[in-house]
Amino acid sequence: MVLRSTIWCVRTALVAAFTLALYGISAGQIPTPTPDEPLPVQRTFTRPLPPLPDSSRIGVVTGDELSLTMDQAIEMALRNNNDIDVSRNDAHIAEFNLRAAKGVYDPLFSSQSYYESRTTPTASVIGGTTNDSITQRQIYGDLGLTGFVPKFGGSYDVIFNSARTDTTSRNATLNPQFPNNFTTTFNQPLWRNRSIDLNRRNIMIARKNVDISDSQLQQKAMDIIASVEQAYWDLAYALRNLQVQLESLQQSREQFESNQRQVAKGALAPIEAVAAQQQVSNFEQLVYLAQETVTRTENTLKTLLLADRTSAEWSRPLVPVTPVDLTVPQVGLEIAQAEALKNRPELQQLETSAEINKIDERFYRNQTKPQIDLVGSFTSAGLAGTRNPISPGMPPPSLVGGYFDSLGRLVSLDFPTYRGGLQISFPFRNRTALANLGRTLEEGSRIENQQAQAEENIEAEVRNSLQALRSAQSRLTSAIDARLAAEELYNSEQRQFRGGTSTFFLVLQRQTALAVARASELNARTILNKAISAFNRAIGRTLTVNNVTVSR
Repeated sequence: MVLRSTIWCVRTALVAAFTLALYGISAGQIPTPTPDEPLPVQRTFTRPLPPLPDSSRIGVVTGDELSLTMDQAIEMALRNNNDIDVSRNDAHIAEFNLRAAKGVYDPLFSSQSYYESRTTPTASVIGGTTNDSITQRQIYGDLGLTGFVPKFGGSYDVIFNSARTDTTSRNATLNPQFPNNFTTTFNQPLWRNRSIDLNRRNIMIARKNVDISDSQLQQKAMDIIASVEQAYWDLAYALRNLQVQLESLQQSREQFESNQRQVAKGALAPIEAVAAQQQVSNFEQLVYLAQETVTRTENTLKTLLLADRTSAEWSRPLVPVTPVDLTVPQVGLEIAQAEALKNRPELQQLETSAEINKIDERFYRNQTKPQIDLVGSFTSAGLAGTRNPISPGMPPPSLVGGYFDSLGRLVSLDFPTYRGGLQISFPFRNRTALANLGRTLEEGSRIENQQAQAEENIEAEVRNSLQALRSAQSRLTSAIDARLAAEELYNSEQRQFRGGTSTFFLVLQRQTALAVARASELNARTILNKAISAFNRAIGRTLTVNNVTVSR
């Protein structure tokens, strides 16, 4: 302190000597002032301090704050976010598509019934009529059941028909008569469509699409949670930074008032009050900028949390209350990369796409084979009726009877028909199937390239996020040390200024440096918290660390 005072005195003496030499005045000679040149005096510069900045902000009601934890913010976002709703809709659509694909194996029941009267002309005696026409009336009905077999690609067709027929023909020995017929047919592929067919392919792909939609829903949830975390910490920083700027402004106002008192006592030059007032104006500008930042970050968070602009929370100030001191993950690079390759939904989607491609390859390769089907059918018929009194012939006694007699003969298999054989078909050149197979193979190669590129990008993202995490942690430590040092320097400069061994200019420098150091510490804490969020997302832990389970 003594050395500093000595240097100040020496510097003052040198300046005085230089001034005397400049004007040609020797030492000990005092210049005589002229009456036309009055001694310079400092101008009086006084301006009352403006009131503290208004704490109100555009669009929010002061005093109606909404305290919000990170968990509450994430819950609101997942509940109200429109993108999440769209992803849930996609997952439900995929489920319905799977049900629709499985519905191909639902048996198809069919039935028809009708009454028919048909009159046909005839000019032959053997036509069974004595005039020019024969009239036949029929009541007909049938029941049918068709469908596919889930295994081995078989299909079946079962039909039962029954009728009552009346005719004016003299040749019919039974009139009316009751014909019944039961036929079953089964088709079994032996080569093409046996191991896989279109129906089974569609079901397998629909099932994989459900997996993809679930993975996409998880990815969307992870993206939204990460965005909420980033916006939440931005708002927490903005509010704390505003508080820091307000505290710095308050300190500058107190310093201005202190300088004014000292100027009034003659202990300070009036210019020192002007300097203090300038500092007040500088900090006011920082306060207004901090207020704008709070509004912007708050609106960013609200757009993530609220369903629409009519929500009541739109007009309420948000106050993050989750502690900013988060635990920094301690994970090595190899473990982080392994977790990312295991957990990232993007890779899961590509793996599922590769599985779908394998299903297509299997199906289209099968379509290049000849189609050889084993076909079998069985038919049982029944017939009974009443003897036609105008017919010259006599019906067999076993066919005389009513409707149930006809059904009995059908059930007893009195009139069976069996058929079995092969159906073979093979398109000449078969270019469609070969082209589909070639396209599928190329798509598989493309998916492999996409997987390799995605894994490379994810590994780079993991490395970057881990480096950012470590750098942010070290940066926070340095920022804390810098803030502590700035506080000590400011307090020391204040003490020296009060003792007369420092200047107010140095006090202003220390005060500005302290405000910057405080803001830098807050910013470093925010960067670290955002780096933790980015790291968790990079390794696919976002849902786990936030205890979020995604379901349709």
